[in-house]
Amino acid sequence: MLRLSALLVGFAIALSSAGVNASISHPELNYDPAKDALHPDPQHASLTKTIVNTLTNNHYQMLPVDDKLSEALLARYQNALDPSHSLFLQTDIDMMASFKDDLDNQLLDGKLEDAFNVFNLSQERRIDRLNYQLDLLAKGPDVYELSKQEYMETDRKNAPWPKDQNELNDLWRKQLKSSVLSLLLADKNTDEAAKTLERRFTNQITRLRQTKNEDAFQIFMNAFAELHDPHTQYFSPQTSENFNINMSLSLEGIGAVLQSEDEQTKIVRLVPGGPAEKSGQLKPSDLVVGVAQGDDGEMTDVVGWRLDEVVDLIRGAKDTVVRLQIIPAGSTDKKTKEIRLVRSKVKLEDQAAQKKVLEIPQEGKKQPLKVGVITLPAFYLDFQAAQAGDPNYKSTSRDVERLLNELKQESIDGLVLDLRNNGGGSLREANELIGLFIRQGPTVQIRDAQGRVNILGDSDPKVVYDGPMIVLVNRLSASASEIFAGAMQDYGRALIVGSQTFGKGTVQTLLPLPSGQLKLTQAKFYRISGESTQHKGVVPDISFPTIIDNEEIGESALDHALPWDKVRPLRYPSYGDYGFIVDELRQRHLARTANDPDFDYMVNLMKKQKEAKKQPTVPLFESALREERAKTEAWELDQENIRRQRKGEPILPNYEALEKLNETTEKDDPILTESGRIMGDLIHLSKDYLVSKTAN
Repeated sequence: MLRLSALLVGFAIALSSAGVNASISHPELNYDPAKDALHPDPQHASLTKTIVNTLTNNHYQMLPVDDKLSEALLARYQNALDPSHSLFLQTDIDMMASFKDDLDNQLLDGKLEDAFNVFNLSQERRIDRLNYQLDLLAKGPDVYELSKQEYMETDRKNAPWPKDQNELNDLWRKQLKSSVLSLLLADKNTDEAAKTLERRFTNQITRLRQTKNEDAFQIFMNAFAELHDPHTQYFSPQTSENFNINMSLSLEGIGAVLQSEDEQTKIVRLVPGGPAEKSGQLKPSDLVVGVAQGDDGEMTDVVGWRLDEVVDLIRGAKDTVVRLQIIPAGSTDKKTKEIRLVRSKVKLEDQAAQKKVLEIPQEGKKQPLKVGVITLPAFYLDFQAAQAGDPNYKSTSRDVERLLNELKQESIDGLVLDLRNNGGGSLREANELIGLFIRQGPTVQIRDAQGRVNILGDSDPKVVYDGPMIVLVNRLSASASEIFAGAMQDYGRALIVGSQTFGKGTVQTLLPLPSGQLKLTQAKFYRISGESTQHKGVVPDISFPTIIDNEEIGESALDHALPWDKVRPLRYPSYGDYGFIVDELRQRHLARTANDPDFDYMVNLMKKQKEAKKQPTVPLFESALREERAKTEAWELDQENIRRQRKGEPILPNYEALEKLNETTEKDDPILTESGRIMGDLIHLSKDYLVSKTAN
């Protein structure tokens, strides 16, 4: 078998003959095989065997380590190292195919030489490519053809690997040009853009040369682990430490979950009650490209940084200021904006349930409908206080019970439980919360890898609230939220409205390793109806438009997500059947929102985002990008003013006024208001149905 070491020698010869090595301009930044090549640590062989054995025997799927897995592992590893298909050549991929059927045997034997050789090749390529861009920068805009009217692919994850060095060079020239144009559109001149990029590329090379053996091992092990499902991961000792800090909620920062995407840092989720969520300035899929400390600190470009390094910059002491430069989600022209956040601890009380009352006008009646709203950002439990015997410990079910009793004192006509953006939390609290709305019965089924099904339930006959109820969800409602919403739907206890939920229906556990930790999926959740919440989530009875893209956010957007399936349904009582009125409720909702300015705005925004995603290329010349930005800003201003005009609000004079408004104004919540209107329909249609049924 031809080992990859031979490929590395061939690559060095190819670079020399192609004349792309940057040793003359930047000798200190070149890849040095003697210093930079990584090798397995002595403990990695036994650790590999332990991880393979643990996953094979304890993961929910119990995947066999065979040739099929070996081929999939090589492909996933290649894509993990080169997600945009811009480092490896097709000849490299062909060479690596020589051991695609052997990686399974190497895993079982704890042998990692081929895996490390592939990693070293990717490192050498990446450093060479950055040096290539530095050379182009030094030679000036004419060399990288800044004024040339051309286009670049928007997404290369499924693109063919470059066939030769010339194609690779052209690809990286375009990427450099795109970076320069992004900075020009951020009001920098060509010289300033070149200096910024020179610092960026030099810093990236420096960081690449600081990569450790453990980093390479973690990437390869995660390529293997994530073949099982996207929530199974190997944590190195350093990563384990950061994970434990986050899980303990002692982290002082902005309250955002981040992940790496290509060379950028992506916002995945906002922690309820955290500074980022409270500010309203960040949303999932935003990209962080710069971080600055305090109000006057210099903005540090973090493109190409490791995720843990970006997190370290954002993390800081309570009450200190951090400024982020971000590219908003869905941006086609890479326009950046700067936001200011004050770091703080995410406290339990910041995630606590809250209540309010909506007054919904009723046609032909003087008195409005009183709809109680309980907003639940997370399923929380102060476990330490509960264990210590504190009679006032905080928990979801205790807080919601108190709020329900307060709302009943206010004589509400119906209840909306708002679970939007609730990513889950305590399973115990989800179970307890279901018990507040039913007399007794099962709540959720949990099946383990051996097929054994454990049933959780509510044995307390007490019902705190038995009136009309709506559960409001969206794509970011996950895990425990889906268990609750699914149970309410199955029991006929509540109408579910909103958008399809996340689809996180798996159970993970953390196992200690001789070095680091392994997070693996050991079980799946199932509704009492027998249907899994995995992958599909909970489908609402009445769907609302959403600007969250299901193709980017949600379990179905993740590679190797476990499939939806079913187990045997349980016996449980029915508290109602909305089937007899749900069609009428849906028709009234559609008729009402067809002329609603806020819903029209959301629908148009959703269509615009889908159209932008369909564009296969972006222009690589300044005039076209500026024209595209101007059109986008004009469209956004026009849509906002159409909405404002229809609502009788003052028209905004320009886009700057719209940006200022978005930063300072707390907007109405049309989704919640419409949920209240649906509650009115639900109450009236239910009464009419009962009257007609009694009469008959």
